[in-house]
Amino acid sequence: MNRLTVIACALILLWGSCELGAQDAPQPRDPQLLPNPLVALRSFEPAADEEYRLGKGDEITVDFSGRTELQAKLVIGPDGRITLPLAGDMMLSGLTRPEAGKAIEGALASYYNNLAVQVTVTKYTANRILVLGAVANPGMITFEGTPTLLEALSRSGMEAGPNKVSQIPERCAIYRGQDQVVWVELKKLIESGNSLADLRLRRDDVIYVPSMSESYVSVLGEVQKPGAVPLRSTSTLAGVLAESGGFTAKAGNRPHIQIVDPANGVSRVISFNDLLNPAKALEITLRPGEMIFVPQTGFARATYVLERLSPLITAGTFAIMTKGVL
Repeated sequence: MNRLTVIACALILLWGSCELGAQDAPQPRDPQLLPNPLVALRSFEPAADEEYRLGKGDEITVDFSGRTELQAKLVIGPDGRITLPLAGDMMLSGLTRPEAGKAIEGALASYYNNLAVQVTVTKYTANRILVLGAVANPGMITFEGTPTLLEALSRSGMEAGPNKVSQIPERCAIYRGQDQVVWVELKKLIESGNSLADLRLRRDDVIYVPSMSESYVSVLGEVQKPGAVPLRSTSTLAGVLAESGGFTAKAGNRPHIQIVDPANGVSRVISFNDLLNPAKALEITLRPGEMIFVPQTGFARATYVLERLSPLITAGTFAIMTKGVL
C-alpha cells in the first residue's frame, strides 16, 4: 500500500467518525434562538441624523424668498393638511421641511415663477410620546428635538422607592404602532454604561413602566387599545382581549389569536371561536411577559407574529429568530 493510499484511507475513516459523532450529538430543538446582543434594540432606534417630519398640529412658517407679502404662518390640521391661497388644501404631514417646501413650490408654480420656499417649524406639537404605568405624571409629552427614553421618563416623574426617592425603573416597554414592542432592561443598561439606555424614540411611541410587583402581557395587532395589560390570577385570554378594547374590523369574524413567549420563541395559535365554545372548555394559561397578537384576517400562520413583530425580545436577552424555525 503506497503513501497516497494510506492518506486516503485515513481521511475516509476520519470523515466516517465525524459523521457518526454528528449523529450522536444532541440536535437543537426548534425553535432555535441565535444570541445577538443589542442588535434588536439598535435596529429599533431611529438614526441620529434622521430628519424631522411634519405632523398634525405643528405650527409652521412658510417664507417665500423675495416675496415677503406671501409669508404665511399656518397650523397643520388634524387631517395633516394646510390651506394656501390659490393652491388650496395640501397634505404636509409626514414630509420633511425641505420636502414640504418643494411641494408648496410645485403647487404654486402655475401662479408664480421661480419661487423659493422655506418651511420652518415654529411650534412642535406633533412630536409626542405617551408615558403610562408606574410614573408620577403619566400622560402625553411634547418634544422640540428628538425624544429619548430617559428624557421622557424624567419628565414624567419616576416612581418613588421605599425611601420616597425617585428610582430608575428596572425595565420598561416601548410600543410602536400596533405590531412592534421592545422591552428594555433599563437599570442594567444604565449600570453597564450602555448609551442605549437613552434610546432615541419616534413620534407617537408609547412607554409603559410596570410597577415592581406587577405581571403583565402585551396585546398587539388588531385590537382597539394595543399595549400592556396587567396579568392577575383570575385573568383569562378573553378577559385580557376585552381589556384591550376588543378586536378591530380588520381582525375579521374568526381571528386566530397568536400567543408568543419571547423568552423561547414558542408560539401558540388559538381560534377565537374555540375560545368561546363551552364544549371545547379551553383553559389558556397566560404567562408573564407573553405577547398576544391578533393578526389581520387572512394572516393565521403561527410564524407571522415572529416575522412581523420586530424586535420581539428584551434588551437583556436579545436573540434573532432563525429563518423558518416554526
